[in-house]
Amino acid sequence: MAIKIIRTQDDPVLKESSKPVGEITPRIEKLVKNMLDTMYDAQGVGLAAPQIGISKQVIVIDTREENNNVYKLINPTIVEKKGKMISTEGCLSFPGILGEVERAEEVKVEAMDLNGEKIVIEAKDLLARVLQHEIDHLRGVTLPDIALRIKPEEEIEEDMER
Repeated sequence: MAIKIIRTQDDPVLKESSKPVGEITPRIEKLVKNMLDTMYDAQGVGLAAPQIGISKQVIVIDTREENNNVYKLINPTIVEKKGKMISTEGCLSFPGILGEVERAEEVKVEAMDLNGEKIVIEAKDLLARVLQHEIDHLRGVTLPDIALRIKPEEEIEEDMER
């Protein structure tokens, strides 16, 4: 399909609440394919439609873990959270920084798939973090908004050298 430009930093679309998708159309299917191509090209594990300038409630995720699916989710909603963890996250829209973020350890998410069928995902660890991160994007919430601490690229490189 097509690799799209990932919106970064202060792009206003990143701060908007996305609109729900009413119907799965060929246009939405094409959006999902473009999002996957863009995510893989950028070597990410998740991408939300606002990150490519589309204010729609669509996310794609591929954590590349064994036995993990590629998720193509329409109108995802977190319906349950359990536990807490603090972990380091990056974001394709904020290159060069990592943030320490508090997230739920486990989440239950309801969404639609590309067939318009309701699906429920029960996730923990990395998949739970990525789901929360991408769903935040749909609400206009970005990594710098919720990070407990931001690490600039220079500090990250220093940590890696130690």
